[in-house]
Amino acid sequence: MIDLHAHTTASDGTLTPAQLIKHAADLGLSAVAVTDHDTLEGLPEALAAGERLGVEVVRAIEISLDYKGPKVAGRSGWMHLLVYYIDPHGSLASELSDLKRWRVERNGRMIAKLNQLGVEITLDQVAAVSGGGQIGRPHFAKLLVDKGYVDDWQQAFDRYLGKGAPAYEDKRRLAPREAISKARAEGGLPVLAHPFSVGLDDGGLRRKLAEWKSMGLCGLEVIYPEHDEDYRARLSALAGELGLIETGGSDFHGANKPEIELGQGIDGNVVVADCVLRNLESLRAEVHKDIAR
Repeated sequence: MIDLHAHTTASDGTLTPAQLIKHAADLGLSAVAVTDHDTLEGLPEALAAGERLGVEVVRAIEISLDYKGPKVAGRSGWMHLLVYYIDPHGSLASELSDLKRWRVERNGRMIAKLNQLGVEITLDQVAAVSGGGQIGRPHFAKLLVDKGYVDDWQQAFDRYLGKGAPAYEDKRRLAPREAISKARAEGGLPVLAHPFSVGLDDGGLRRKLAEWKSMGLCGLEVIYPEHDEDYRARLSALAGELGLIETGGSDFHGANKPEIELGQGIDGNVVVADCVLRNLESLRAEVHKDIAR
């Protein structure tokens, strides 16, 4: 079995890249895609651990895109793109590095807003919570809980960090067309992550998928903890109709999402066979042939 959606301390997971691969080996997984948010920093360590432990590590990333859909669970729909086999030296990776610099500035502005609200925290303290990886709002939330300013993460987002809350700062994102087309041009395979999050009914999702496929979208994350069997069947039908590859993963974050286990999801509701990865590899070979022509 495999898992094509997992996070490390390089973004908002709680296991280091090496610990993630060791955990995968302990669970008997044959392959894991490291899909940290908007960063490739954890990949060298994960690849080295994979070589040592006999776990295939798929070079990947999860990118937050500039998209706003209908409401999902009280917030506007959001779009994340999984890019498998991303070129670490390509223009897409370079764009993400520029966005990382912007996020550093954003974190400083959030600290200033929190301080003005009477929340006495520093950027160094948030960085310590992140474990040296990319800092995000989950790290702010954990620190607010640890310092007693809020009771839990949800309260941290409701009171301070969520969109519309007084300490919120938006982050710059790539447009779907830009991210998808650049990924494909450089040999990467762009896949829509957790399709429920875009906030569309089946008809609306089909129209958007057709549009995104025309830009170069390759696949659809069908197997996901928050997708029930009926939704998975409908997604699978859409993928077949539009000629999109099907993928799946747990979206593992370690202790930041304790209900989700690597390679298993919630109570075993994520099972991804290694043939899914073989399908990705076959598609990758076709894409590279097209680029070479």
